[in-house]
Amino acid sequence: MLKINPKRIAIPLVIAVTGHRDLVPEEIPGIRERVRSLLADLAKRYPERRLRVMSPLAEGADRLVAREALALGVELIVPLPMPRETYIKDFQTEESVREFDHLCAGANEILELPLARKNTLEDIADYGPARDLQYAQVGIFLCAHCHILLAIWDGKLTGDLGGTGQVVRFHHDDIMEGYTERSTASQQMLVDDESDLVYHIVCSRDRPDGAPHEDFEPLQTWWFTKDEQEPRRTSIPPQHEVIFRRSGEFSRDARRHAVRISQECYPLFDEDETDYLPNGIKTIHYLFCIADWLAIFYQKRVLFALRVTHALAFLMGLMFILYTDWAATNTYMFAFLGFFALAYAVQRLATRSAWNRKYLDYRALAEGLRVQFYWAAAGVTSENESKFAHDNFLQTQDPELGWIRNIMRVAGTRCDAHPETSSKGLAFVLREWIGSPTSGQLGYYRRKADERLKKSRNTAILAKIGLLVSVLVVIAIIIFGSTMPDTLRDQLMVLMGSILLLVGIRHGYAFSTAESELIKQYEFMLRIFGNARRRLEIAASNRERRLVLRALGGSSLDEHAQWILMHRERSIDQAEIWRMGG
Repeated sequence: MLKINPKRIAIPLVIAVTGHRDLVPEEIPGIRERVRSLLADLAKRYPERRLRVMSPLAEGADRLVAREALALGVELIVPLPMPRETYIKDFQTEESVREFDHLCAGANEILELPLARKNTLEDIADYGPARDLQYAQVGIFLCAHCHILLAIWDGKLTGDLGGTGQVVRFHHDDIMEGYTERSTASQQMLVDDESDLVYHIVCSRDRPDGAPHEDFEPLQTWWFTKDEQEPRRTSIPPQHEVIFRRSGEFSRDARRHAVRISQECYPLFDEDETDYLPNGIKTIHYLFCIADWLAIFYQKRVLFALRVTHALAFLMGLMFILYTDWAATNTYMFAFLGFFALAYAVQRLATRSAWNRKYLDYRALAEGLRVQFYWAAAGVTSENESKFAHDNFLQTQDPELGWIRNIMRVAGTRCDAHPETSSKGLAFVLREWIGSPTSGQLGYYRRKADERLKKSRNTAILAKIGLLVSVLVVIAIIIFGSTMPDTLRDQLMVLMGSILLLVGIRHGYAFSTAESELIKQYEFMLRIFGNARRRLEIAASNRERRLVLRALGGSSLDEHAQWILMHRERSIDQAEIWRMGG
């Protein structure tokens, strides 16, 4: 049974630090005050989330923010750009090394990033291009795994690889000259997303010509994004405000149902029996179990609302048929209004409680985390070294869905810092994710396709019955109409109208649940996983197997993006039910 810890449910709000080392001493008290104010404001504004600072602890801005975080009791994560023994050569004095060790001792976790590209320890022992690659890599890692980039920066863009200006530019434009290649640029450069938020504290530098950019004054603060109309604001941009609040809403829902999630969730693996998997994978798994249970919970509520409102729509239509074809009494009209009011109340409850949105969002999050989990277990990494599993998921969809990536970037932090390389993890993924015709995703999509096909056939059978009954009623009226009692004729008309209404309601329900489209999706994913299984069976190496799994995960993420768009177009607050009832 998965134990839900209320403290862990609070999704971290991650603030990563980039800044200059040579701060002007006279400005340091003002910078500290602004950092404290930022952290305090975020803690007050988003109480459902816990703050986390990520700082590489370089001298200057990195350490200033780390000290303030520890003083306020904020979590501190330290991603090191290289092994400690090599990194401390940057520090000029023994006092600086002792301060570094002291801050590391207060950190919640230290992540030592791998060597970039073809670097060796010998390559990065001295200052030069190879060492600069490590700083560029840690800057990209910070951008990819934070929600807010705190830049203590003079506002000048320079060509220094891995420098503050380049990190800020990468956070906005997805390009870092000298590290990323334009040929591998992604859609992230062109879309509006949640990954561009910078909190800029303007500073000077303790060097000749160290004044800030001419557009700024020391100690000014700005929220800085890619927004074309208003790139700099004094308050958090509305788009990011929505995303942060949606993440907090997820934490609240998880906390509210923590006991049931612990008892009823469907884990992807037994943590006690698979100790060969990377330790960081447990964070992804933990969040997956929460998201998956919540998606099922809200799916049941959505289906309840759909079934009730369609049933009431049928009764509304039946009352109208009885009034027109049986007896024109006000009782039927009052009943019609009563059923309408009840259906409206159910619809309003579903809409105000956001059942449909939460179901779709939590399902998309769960499926994104599922792919992220299996990629991490198998050691699958992006072909683009500056990208991670969460970066392109739902990028071209509604910007509000950015809160899903907002959580995924936290979930994968540890695994992205230490990618898995063992063959045991790869074998686990082939067995548990791909599976067989009766297990894994292969078994799942086969079962779901069969279930949907059965429902579709039942809908078609009902339509044929309705058509047959209608034809028989019309033939009976034509042949026996002149001698048929009025009461019997009215009964036949009510029967025909009721059956046709039932057929219409059933088709409306099938449309609302995207029955026919889901059959195509399940069959498509069944073919995708079947093809992946065949490719994996003939793969000549683990590298080739990981390439297949990367392609499979990409296809799965794309399909989930299409799924959420399709269902959002068919929400339970549409007027189709009222038209069918009429």
